[in-house]
Parts: sequence; C-alpha cells; structure tokens
Amino acid sequence: MRTIGPRTQLCGVVLHPAGHTRSPAMHNAAFEALGLDAVYVAFDVRPERLAAAVAGARALGVRQLAVSIPHKEAIVAHCDAVDPVAKQIGAVNTVTLRDDELLGSNTDWIGVVRALERETELAGRRAVVLGAGGAARAAVWGLLQRGARVHVLNRTPERAERLAAELGATGSGPLGALGALEYDVLVNTTSVGLREDASPVAADAIAPDAVVLDAVYDPPETRLLRDARARGARAIGGRWWLVHQAAEQLRLWSGLDAPIDVMAEAFDRAAAEAAR
Repeated sequence: MRTIGPRTQLCGVVLHPAGHTRSPAMHNAAFEALGLDAVYVAFDVRPERLAAAVAGARALGVRQLAVSIPHKEAIVAHCDAVDPVAKQIGAVNTVTLRDDELLGSNTDWIGVVRALERETELAGRRAVVLGAGGAARAAVWGLLQRGARVHVLNRTPERAERLAAELGATGSGPLGALGALEYDVLVNTTSVGLREDASPVAADAIAPDAVVLDAVYDPPETRLLRDARARGARAIGGRWWLVHQAAEQLRLWSGLDAPIDVMAEAFDRAAAEAAR
C-alpha cells in the first residue's frame, strides 16, 4: 500500500460535477508505475468557487491541477502566466505550479490529435468539430496545426462563428448542418451523451467513411459511437483523448514519459468498476 506523507506531492482535477472522472485512476496508476511519491484526487468545484479553489491550491502547494468542464476558459484569469499555445487556443486544461507561479497550459489538443492519429492522418482532411467551449477550441486548434480544414458546428451558431473566426476555421453553423457537409473527421466536444443515451447529431448525418471521435467517455460506448459504427465509420472513444492529454500533463510536472498502456488499463478498470 502506498504511504502518503509530508513529502507526497498533490495533484488533482477541478471539474463540476466530478462523479464521472477517470483521471485519478489513470494518474495514480502512472505515479505508482514510475515510483513517484505523489497522489491525485478529484475536486468538485462549482463555477462560483473556482477562484477560491485556485487560491487554496496555491496555498497548499498543489503541484498540478487538471481543468475540466466547465472551467477551461474561466481558469485563464486565475493563472499567473499562460503558455503561448494555451493563449492561442483561449483555454487552459492544465495548471502547473512552477517557481511559486501557476502556469496555464493546454494538453487537450495533443489528446485530440494523438487519438485521431491512431486511425488516420490529419493533413488535408476535412474535419467537423461539434461544440464551441474550451475542449472545442483545443480540438480546432490541434486539427488546424496538423493541416486539416475545420468546420465548427454548435447548438448556438453564434458561438461557433466566433470560435471559427478567432482560430481560423473555414466555416461554422448549427449542429443540424452536419448532414449537408462533406467531411473525413468528426469530433464531438459537447457533453451530449455523458451518462445518457443521446447523440448531438442525427445518425444519418454521420458520413460512412469518416473517423469519429467522441470526447465523452462515460459511457464508454456512447450513442454517437454506436451510430458511427452502424454507419460504417471508424469510431474512437473518449478514452484515448483522455489518456494522451493526461500523459502530457504528467510530463509537464514530472519531466517523465508517461506509461500510456498503464494509464489506459487503469481507465478501463475504473470504467468497469463504475458500471457495477
């Protein structure tokens, strides 16, 4: 059994609600595999308590905070500095304590592209991103960096239009416009499907030859993924997005290469336990 003492470094994730997160399981498994004296916990933080939570983390010397829904854009204002990539994206999913300062970074874009690159190359591909929040911003930025052309769709078209204009995507529109678009890659960054049997788009709007990535990982097999497979598309669950972005988070504070397979196995065990 791991011993937690005064030298143990504390890391965690801030989100709301916190019941679905697999991050503690993945990071703690990685810490154990690497022999790190560290522990990772989940903090359920309501939006109105975010500033207090960050101040508390600073006072306690928390080594790193992952940042999830709904805080990825709001937390930017609470960082001492934001690295150039996160600044361009306009969202932070990682806050690392470095030299007594809180540095905001973004590893979500790495999670997106590495998950997709397990199935396809991205240069020259036509991609559609569903959503317009912090995760969507990272997905759009990462796809553009890999040479894809990106269209942004959102329930509120004005937010999609604003995101597309800010990051340089080729177009935008409402979620219902998906069926009229030609695309090779579809990325869902909305929370639709989280712990519910729902999809952000109609099944017949999914292109049969597309690669479909769903950021939602609870349940592991969302309706969007089932619909995608039924249409003949290649489907990727949110597991790989989460694992790859978490691996980069670990590297940022520890300097060590993360054990990807160990983290993926820990994700699967946590998912199986949650399903009981």
